[in-house]
Amino acid sequence: MGILLFLICIFLSELALNQASLDPSVKETSFSYPSFDADSCNATLICMGSVSVGDRRLKLTPEPLPVDSNSTQPVLKDQIGRVLFHQPVIAWPAYINTTFTVRIFTFPNTTTNGDGMTFIMAQNNSPSPPESKGSYLGVLDKSTEGGVTRQIAVELDTYPNEFDPDGNHMGIDTTSITNPVVAKSLNRTGIYLTSGRDITVQIVYDSSTEELQIFVAYAENPLVSFLNQSIDMSKWVPNSVYVGFTAATGPFSEAHEVLNWTFQSTSLPDLKKASEKENRKRFLLTVAIVLAGLGVLILFTLPIALRDLRKRKERSKRRAEIESRSMRAANAPKMFTYRQLSKATLKFSKENLLGTGGFGSVYKGVISSDPPMILAVKKISATSRQGWCHEREQLLLVYEYMPNGSLDCYIGRRFLDWNTRYKILTGLASALHYLHEQCGHPIVHRDVKPNNVMLDSDFNAHLGDFGLARLLRSDSAVTTMLAGTPGYLAPEVAYTGKAAPESDVYSFGMVVIEVVTGQRSRGIFEENSLLDYVWSLHGRKTLLEGVDRKLEGKYDEQQVKRTLLVGLACLHPDTKSRPTIRKVEQIFLNPDEPLMEVPESRPNAIFVPLSSSASTTRSATDFGSKSDDILLRSTPEEMVLDEIIVHHEDSDI
Repeated sequence: MGILLFLICIFLSELALNQASLDPSVKETSFSYPSFDADSCNATLICMGSVSVGDRRLKLTPEPLPVDSNSTQPVLKDQIGRVLFHQPVIAWPAYINTTFTVRIFTFPNTTTNGDGMTFIMAQNNSPSPPESKGSYLGVLDKSTEGGVTRQIAVELDTYPNEFDPDGNHMGIDTTSITNPVVAKSLNRTGIYLTSGRDITVQIVYDSSTEELQIFVAYAENPLVSFLNQSIDMSKWVPNSVYVGFTAATGPFSEAHEVLNWTFQSTSLPDLKKASEKENRKRFLLTVAIVLAGLGVLILFTLPIALRDLRKRKERSKRRAEIESRSMRAANAPKMFTYRQLSKATLKFSKENLLGTGGFGSVYKGVISSDPPMILAVKKISATSRQGWCHEREQLLLVYEYMPNGSLDCYIGRRFLDWNTRYKILTGLASALHYLHEQCGHPIVHRDVKPNNVMLDSDFNAHLGDFGLARLLRSDSAVTTMLAGTPGYLAPEVAYTGKAAPESDVYSFGMVVIEVVTGQRSRGIFEENSLLDYVWSLHGRKTLLEGVDRKLEGKYDEQQVKRTLLVGLACLHPDTKSRPTIRKVEQIFLNPDEPLMEVPESRPNAIFVPLSSSASTTRSATDFGSKSDDILLRSTPEEMVLDEIIVHHEDSDI
């Protein structure tokens, strides 16, 4: 009964707090600037960085002086400007409505824009971060990217970075410029940010619906709805903020001006807190009623319940132990002894031989289970033509069995339609992207080629042969040749012996060319090589002549052209001119992703970098500890093959 009285007291106090919180005082801030004068920055605005006032406009970044002026031209590149209203305004819970007109224009004799401006709601009135030039738009820099500051910015972005939809878009940023909440192109509206025309933008936010709306139009036209985004302002900015504008330029100059600005912010009742308290009140009342009934029931049933509870706990403990052992067994990597694999492959019989590679032969194996487990077992040769030798144990690699074999069995031999080929290349790019950037410790594969691309029953691509790369670094191994395969080996690797993500990209490019043309490469240094042939077609603008004739023209021509151009870009001899595998995957997944620049003819020079990203990237050959014997599958698509290394001992590994 004491507990019941205590809960009733809490319930009554909560009710009183709820009634008090439902009648908050209303706060409102509003101001209007039909234009700006020289005193604006000293009276009610805080102007920082490159901001100036002239011609009744706020100039966030400098504009060029007239051609006949004798004055010295201001520095126009790498500029950062920020202007804020001098007092904080309420951000939530509130209704916010702001409208402003801007003018953005590039300079005469320039062909590239850069970079854009924002309307910002900032946590304080500090200047922009010192390195927030260029694509950071005066909002963030490398030191604050990722959540150090609390702010929201509506961006008007004029430069097409890799992470942007194009060079004419608007979006919403919080903790990251490179990963916005939303970004949308303006092209379909017919509005172009760098047109030099006056553009009016209206931003409306209602915390009761948690909806932010953006309207936009040329100043002489009615506003049209452009973007609606659900966003909880309380998660991103403090209760009160400083509002204003930022702008930045990078290597390319651009002028950003604000012609007028109106703003209104009205506080609203905190309906979320009121709802939470109301729910808590109902919950406490329900608990009080239930506890009163349970109190009476417990007095009569307690002895019986305690005896049954003791028995159930004993049974539950036994079940938990059994389930724990089962879970440990289910989640652990499956291990095999040499004897099991010998039996599964019928003692590595010729009838089970799937193929022979540079490091040894691969056999099909069937482990008796329910259902049966089908494996592919690679038996490492004591000496191989790729320079591998050992004197200790027989070594085996165990893979999942891929019913459709490896990609090299299809190029120029068996037919694959275009959609399947494109699916395979996209999957291979995804696997390399995972290795290079997403698996925790970046890994370089070093031997990307069709023989190492395995195809499952649905022709999904799986990238394998990591175990062999690991063995090249083990204490029992002596390598006498460069890791990699001629024809797929990047030129800088041949000169320096160091592999990097860029060298994997080069090998991937050769696979792309082979898959599209249906021909195998004979090496890049041979006369009339496949690579020379494709480059010559590109120079004559007849790339489609190189497409595998077995396809009989049944393919998306634009998609095929983009794919071949990606392949040529990956095969550039200069590592810095190759795209990242992230960029390649984006192109394959998004038909609107801009392509990288591809020379009109094959570059002749070979560039050998003095330093390589390999210094900070682990090669697949860097596996050297026992814990690396198993490469766990970590991608959602399972594009990277599991590999288990088995030594010729009867003990379980």
